[in-house]
Amino acid sequence: MLSFWVVATAITLMVAAILIRAVLKGTKREVESRAASDVAVYRAQLDEVDRDVARGVVAKADAERVHAEIARRLIAADKAQSAEQATSARAPAFVALAVIGVAVLGSVLSYLWLGAPGYGDMALKDRIAFAEEVRLNRPKQEVAEASLPPFVEPIDIDPRYQELLTQLRNTVAQRKDDVQGHVLLAQQERRIGNYIAAKEAQQRALTLKGGDVTAQDLADLGEMQVVAAGGYVSPEAEMSLRAALNKDSQNGAARYYLGLMLAQTGRPDQAFRIWDSLLRAGPEDAAWIPPILGQIEELARLAGVSYSIPAIGGSTERGPTAADVANAQDMTPAERMEMIGSMVEGLSERLATDGGPATDWARLISSLGVLGESQRAAAIHANAVDVFADDKDALELINAAGRRAGVID
Repeated sequence: MLSFWVVATAITLMVAAILIRAVLKGTKREVESRAASDVAVYRAQLDEVDRDVARGVVAKADAERVHAEIARRLIAADKAQSAEQATSARAPAFVALAVIGVAVLGSVLSYLWLGAPGYGDMALKDRIAFAEEVRLNRPKQEVAEASLPPFVEPIDIDPRYQELLTQLRNTVAQRKDDVQGHVLLAQQERRIGNYIAAKEAQQRALTLKGGDVTAQDLADLGEMQVVAAGGYVSPEAEMSLRAALNKDSQNGAARYYLGLMLAQTGRPDQAFRIWDSLLRAGPEDAAWIPPILGQIEELARLAGVSYSIPAIGGSTERGPTAADVANAQDMTPAERMEMIGSMVEGLSERLATDGGPATDWARLISSLGVLGESQRAAAIHANAVDVFADDKDALELINAAGRRAGVID
């Protein structure tokens, strides 16, 4: 890092020296040319008067008057020359300082704005490895919570509501195995902004539910962990979100916050794909749509994607569903081809032109397997693996579809 600044400083000073030399040289020539011209003219006129007197062309009395006038002008020109030289000496110095100041300040500010002080240029592989290191070593939930100001209950809370909330807290404290009590407490604590207490109540509720925990329960816990950490997706929150997606890969809240985690840990490319698919899937009134709209254009810029926000919920034709594929197996070959074929072709064309989330690629691979088009399924599987090479979750979906289609072991 030190060597970079040494080289940058040396280059800046060299450029500044060249510019200063050019300014000084150009100004000196301009001043000398103008001053020398005036003085040379008057001196030539004096010599001419002396020659006229010697030839008898001009009387001595007239020559003396002319000589005095020219001498007066010569003295004035000489004084003007001295003043111009002094002024021109100051001007280049000011210009030189301005050049140095602008060059140094402009270079530093440009680098601080466009560059990354402290880091060298990294290849894509190195950036991905660095992002993974950041993800694995980021602060834990408790550290993030401890960095925030302690909760203070709102002063404008309704007295009756405050009384009921106090009763609920006391009841839950006495009945530690009351699942519904903890769920209700989590909701009410969140309502007044006591996010850490809400998260703890939700965690207790999930512990009590055991094997009955749903994907939405886990997504709610992950969301409460993120909010309790001030919008930061901790390793603990990531675990909750991934657990939710293991139960329901299409859970919108879990996908949104997982995308947020990827954006926070240096993978805007993966975050962009997740958020873009959420926008396309909709619906418009989903809670995650407004925050995505507020961030996805900047995220696309960081991901190096030229992007225009699509119609929210516009991708309604997502291709054949799992139910469609299952029902098709009970049809005659002709009926199955007629129903699935058109949907598969539409999905294939859309993915080829516009792209789409990993779930759509997986659905297409599975559908082609049902239709017996193994070679085509294998080709699309290979393409999907290239598209989502850096997304472990997406690769798991795509490879699972490949195994169902019989194109990989």
